[in-house]
Amino acid sequence: MTAKPDQEQARPGVLDKIRANPTGKLALKISIATLGAIVVAVGIVLIPFPGPGWAIVIAGLAIWAIEFAWARHLLEFTKKHVLSWTHWIARQSWPVKGLVGLVGFVFVSAIVYISVRLSLGIDLIDKAREYLA
Repeated sequence: MTAKPDQEQARPGVLDKIRANPTGKLALKISIATLGAIVVAVGIVLIPFPGPGWAIVIAGLAIWAIEFAWARHLLEFTKKHVLSWTHWIARQSWPVKGLVGLVGFVFVSAIVYISVRLSLGIDLIDKAREYLA
């Protein structure tokens, strides 16, 4: 016999059992806060580089949302605005999509150039000129 969806929601989950104990509740809050902070920090470090920096930040926010109401609200706000942006882009003509893509490409290229220049001391433009000369 399978449980009905209402019965599944009524059953306490693992986190509910942990929260039932005051020490467990505090340990869970500290663990979630720490794990979320580590994931968010890694995501923030990776934002300037090509790749999933923002996705990692949002994943850290989702971890925080397990235990903190402010993180749940911020995550819902983020979802709402990302969805509205993607729906807006989807309705645009190809020239507008191309322009947005070009602006995004230039922005990411500038961030990569600045990151490499500041962190490694390498001027990619000079290296390209040397290579082409």
